[in-house]
Amino acid sequence: MSSNIFLIILVTSAATFLSRFLGVVSAQNIKETSKIFRWFNCLAYSTLAALIARIVIFPSGLLSEVDYFVRVIVVALSIGLFYITKKNLVYPTIFSAIMLSLFNTYL
Repeated sequence: MSSNIFLIILVTSAATFLSRFLGVVSAQNIKETSKIFRWFNCLAYSTLAALIARIVIFPSGLLSEVDYFVRVIVVALSIGLFYITKKNLVYPTIFSAIMLSLFNTYL
């Protein structure tokens, strides 16, 4: 199971960075202060928030076997790490997978 988690993290990270790369290439003429840029930024963060909420509240598959308390703790710690690392998504993603595995095994 742990090798599947790392494979999933690797694939989703690659998809994230590919979409970001394509965004950088296609957004050469868009200013960071423009309304369209802020709209896409809000859209990205709201999509991420919705996915996190769905995973915590209505999990599916193997995640549904993990206790609700464990899921909430992992999300809270990951959000804290997100702000500590200056809104970097890679570290909290890896951290959450590791902590979820450890908490589910030992708690």
